[in-house]
Amino acid sequence: MKTNLKAAWLGHSAFRIETPSGKVIYIDPFLNSNPSTPERFKNASDADYILLTHGHEDHVGDTLQMAGASGSIVVAQVELSQLLKKHGLNPDQAVEFNKGGTIHYDEFSVTLVHANHSSSFAGEYAGEAGGLVLSFDDDICFYHLGDTNIFGDLELYGELYEPHVIAVPIGDHYTMGPQEAAMCCEMLDADLAVPIHYGTFPVLSGSPEEFKSFTEEYCDTKVLIPQPGDDLFS
Repeated sequence: MKTNLKAAWLGHSAFRIETPSGKVIYIDPFLNSNPSTPERFKNASDADYILLTHGHEDHVGDTLQMAGASGSIVVAQVELSQLLKKHGLNPDQAVEFNKGGTIHYDEFSVTLVHANHSSSFAGEYAGEAGGLVLSFDDDICFYHLGDTNIFGDLELYGELYEPHVIAVPIGDHYTMGPQEAAMCCEMLDADLAVPIHYGTFPVLSGSPEEFKSFTEEYCDTKVLIPQPGDDLFS
């Protein structure tokens, strides 16, 4: 796939994306307590932007520490953003939005879309969970589905955003499993799918190989199964 981006899956649902100008974006940076995250990515302090799908601990992760160390912008759903500020996030670094809303930056835009899941942070209601659609100027569209199961609007999202790359939870138990995830790939019609939210803990038993097999049965989307830390586009 032709792109000027660098992007690494860091285990679970975490990604690190680097733009051509060197800006660094983290999505759901559950790193220090994540057994899948390579050591070189723990204690990260190079974030320019941190984007969150929802408030659960395995997604917010190290956001507050990273933001404090780097001065990064933290983009989150409105109730979650309010809670992060309550727990120490500098208000000047907080950017809040809600479903359907798009925030524009110099090299990319990010849109919050629906995910069918719950959300809480530090024991408090954190709004609704979402997915994130990142559109990079003159480059690819990357859709992180967040934690979700299958839902009908995905077909509309595929038509509207035309994502090139999708990050799809497959672990089962807390999200959909491999077969539902493969059906999502059929609905979104992306070029490339990366399975996420599996294997971190024993309960997340969904198999990426099974996901790949179902996807090949349902559609033409290519499935990439990276090791944590691998660049997706190298």
